[in-house]
Amino acid sequence: QVQLVESGGGLVQAGGSLRLSCAASGRTFSTYLMGWFRQTPGKEREFVAAISGTGGSTRYAESVKGRVTISRDNAKNTVYLQMNSLKPDDTAVYYCAADPHSIVVHISRGEYDYWGQGTQVTVSS
Repeated sequence: QVQLVESGGGLVQAGGSLRLSCAASGRTFSTYLMGWFRQTPGKEREFVAAISGTGGSTRYAESVKGRVTISRDNAKNTVYLQMNSLKPDDTAVYYCAADPHSIVVHISRGEYDYWGQGTQVTVSS
C-alpha cells in the first residue's frame, strides 16, 4: 500500500508561482512512476505531468508545457510540481498519483493505482 500526501496549494495571483509537494510512503518509491493530475468541478480529472522512477523521463500536458516542471527526490520519497506563470485556468484541485508497475511514462489516469487527497490551487485574475 502506498500513501500519498500533497501539500503546497493555496491562493496566488495570476502570473505567480507555487510549488506542490507529494510525500509518499513505501520503500520502493524510486521505482514508482509518479504523476500529477488536476480536477475542477464537473470535469474529469486531467493529466498534468508525470515522471519516471529515476527522474530521467518526464511528460507534460500541452496546457502546462513550459510553465510547469515535475521533479522528484527519491531520498526524500517526494515528488514536486513547480508551477510558474499561473493562470486562472490553472485553478483546480491537484492530485498526486503513483503507478508502481509501469516503466514507461504515461498519462493514463486509470493505470495509476494510488492517489493522494488533493490540494487546492486557486489563481485569481
